[in-house]
Amino acid sequence: MLKIASPVDVEVGARIRTRRKLIGLTQIKLAEAVGVTFQQIQKYEKGVNRVGSSRLVRIAEVLGTSPAALFGQDKDGSVQTESREANLLRDVTASPEGLALNKAFVKIQDPGVRKTLISLVKTLSQADDDGIDL
Repeated sequence: MLKIASPVDVEVGARIRTRRKLIGLTQIKLAEAVGVTFQQIQKYEKGVNRVGSSRLVRIAEVLGTSPAALFGQDKDGSVQTESREANLLRDVTASPEGLALNKAFVKIQDPGVRKTLISLVKTLSQADDDGIDL
C-alpha cells in the first residue's frame, strides 16, 4: 500500500526545514540533537513520516521555537496567516543559492550597499517592484 503524506505533516515538515535553515543548522546536527538519524529528519521535513508529540517538542526546543509555531499557530493558539513576505522567504530559503544569498546579504552592514545590491538583483531578474517594503 502506497503511503501518502498528510497535508498537515507536509506543512509541519516545511516549517521544520525553514526554521532549521534559517538558524543555519544541518539535518545531521538537528538529528544528533534530537536523537534520530538525519534520514529521519529528511522524512519529517518531507512530511513522509509524522513527527510524534514528544519528538516535535524536542525539535522545537533545538530550533528555538515552540511546537505551536511548527503547526503555524501563535502562542495564543490562533492560526498564523502566512504573509506574502513569509512565503517569499520560505521560497528563497528552499534553495541552496537563496540561502547563501540571504546569509551573505545580512552580513552587509552598509545600507547603501544593500540598496545597491537589491537594485542589481532586480535589474538582473528584470523584476518590477512587487510592492514589498524593503
